[in-house]
Amino acid sequence: MVTLTPKAIDKVKALASSQGHKKPILRIRVGAGGCSGMSYHFEITDQVLPDDLVFESNGAKAVIDPRSDFFMGGSQVDYVESLMESGFKVQNPLSKSSCSCGQSFST
Repeated sequence: MVTLTPKAIDKVKALASSQGHKKPILRIRVGAGGCSGMSYHFEITDQVLPDDLVFESNGAKAVIDPRSDFFMGGSQVDYVESLMESGFKVQNPLSKSSCSCGQSFST
């Protein structure tokens, strides 16, 4: 299961609206790359694919494919804005190490 914080939900809704999507859906994918070996990829979409796992909270959805869920199960996705950075951040209990930017990890 992947959960979205209230800040992440608000950002997904705002991005979906600004991009003309009728449904606020955040697609999360884990792929090879980054300095720690695996990286997170985020996309605003309005499509749910047949094999997607769907997590819904307060009118926004997060969708993730089963392979990515294997590496992210139990994670919480937040949205962070500061002078130095802005973007979705993942708190992943399955991660054994991560890079300083927080966008890549290893299990």
